[in-house]
Amino acid sequence: MSPLHHLLILFFLSLLSGALSQPQPPKGTLIDCGATSASIVDGRQWLPDAGFTSSGAPRIVAPVALPTHLPPLVLSTVQSFPLQNNLHRKFCYTVNTTRGVKYMVRSTYFYGGANHGRPVPPVFDQMVDGTLWSMVNTTEDYAGSMFSYYEGIFPARGKTMSFCIGANSYTDSDPFISALEFIQLGDSLYNSTDFGNYSLSLVARDAFGSRQMVIRYPDDQFDRYWHSFGQNYSTETYNRNASVSGIWNLPPLKVFEAQLTTPPAQPMEFQWPPFSLQNATYYIALYLADDLESSSDGSPRRVVDIAINDVPYYGNLTVTSAGVTVFASRWPLSGLTTLKVTPADGSRLGPLINAGEIFQVLPLGRRTHTRDVIALERVKNSFQNPPQDWSGDPCLPRQYSWTGVTCSEGRRVRVVALNLTGMGLSGSLSHSLADLTALTSIALGNNHLSGTIPDLSSLKGLQIVHLNDNQLTGRIPSSLGTISGLHELFLQNNNLAGPVPDALIGKPGLNLRFHGNNVTSSTPAR
Repeated sequence: MSPLHHLLILFFLSLLSGALSQPQPPKGTLIDCGATSASIVDGRQWLPDAGFTSSGAPRIVAPVALPTHLPPLVLSTVQSFPLQNNLHRKFCYTVNTTRGVKYMVRSTYFYGGANHGRPVPPVFDQMVDGTLWSMVNTTEDYAGSMFSYYEGIFPARGKTMSFCIGANSYTDSDPFISALEFIQLGDSLYNSTDFGNYSLSLVARDAFGSRQMVIRYPDDQFDRYWHSFGQNYSTETYNRNASVSGIWNLPPLKVFEAQLTTPPAQPMEFQWPPFSLQNATYYIALYLADDLESSSDGSPRRVVDIAINDVPYYGNLTVTSAGVTVFASRWPLSGLTTLKVTPADGSRLGPLINAGEIFQVLPLGRRTHTRDVIALERVKNSFQNPPQDWSGDPCLPRQYSWTGVTCSEGRRVRVVALNLTGMGLSGSLSHSLADLTALTSIALGNNHLSGTIPDLSSLKGLQIVHLNDNQLTGRIPSSLGTISGLHELFLQNNNLAGPVPDALIGKPGLNLRFHGNNVTSSTPAR
């Protein structure tokens, strides 16, 4: 799906004149990627990358490349991540969240020649937790001096959420990001979606007939962007004391100040969104409100039928001043889409429509077993220089699993092998290795690891342990001899001391190597 998600001229309008009357800013975290300090924009605080990601480097966007109609804050820097030797490696931001709450995640991109003046921005992937969200392709927008944004609705399935970008086979220079937002949404928003299994990716959100380029915060309490959308139909714009209520998606009242309409007997038909959609299922919500109530005899004045691609969507809909939403949570679409609003039989007024939203429904990716995630994080913290891509979900999406981490298939995703041989690691071996209870192989040889070997006897399926050519000290744990399936134990060339445990000497099927240590054994060292 090509990203239509971009903002046009005059997107950021000054809100200073109404600052005293603004509602409370939406709850969430705003990250000004590449910035070195916090800043305030429209009364809301944007934070630098520090504390959210340990990867990448800041770069300054060339001043001549910045659109003159946008403030330099937020878009004047990017955080850039190295492409070299990082194909299908992800770089992540981790943000504290409230479990069970829905978040609007919005990523913003303005290239500005950040990759040493290369004229075309790179193409890469973005993901949230274990869900591969979309490809990021900002080429068309950037050629038009516009920036791009992507927006999705994702559930917080833990105390943190991760947002990651990663290089795919199309990526030809360093991936980057300009801004990242996690906005907490109200419980009622989009609540017909099963967020235990699905997420939503924004395709279009439009205020039909509006003359305001973009409606956003403070008019929208969640800072959603509603774009102006006009067609070859008459528009009506007026100031109304909006009484719209009871619409659970909480559209801003301002979208009801304008509408597309036609004379009473004529249908209204147009393409929306105005580009081709990939074959998928979509969440669609349409918003309608009338400035007139019933006629003098009490009959409804405006009743409409709505169809999408000539398939009935909702029939005999009475439009009132209180407002109404019609929605579908799983509507199949492909290619160009036609929206048709027709006056129903007996309607005294023509059709109208005020606003609409359409999201692609995305299956949620699975998550690595929580115990394994916690254990791997502790293992990571015990290393002084872990791999750069050790952030986000260790196993998912599958093509972006952590360097050196092998995971199981099936619904319950476990870490089954670690192979960081020759990675130049320093630090120590965490006792949390023993919490990775699905491990069958640990290969950490040829590094600079020090300290003692932890008790690994809880790893009942362990078959291979390679800790050779490090700087490990202490004794060889006798508990290793209790692991029945262990058939390779390579400990050579460390600083281990003391006797080789009897449980390991002569263990059937065990290939034991311990030369190059200050250890004693009743059998010759191998």
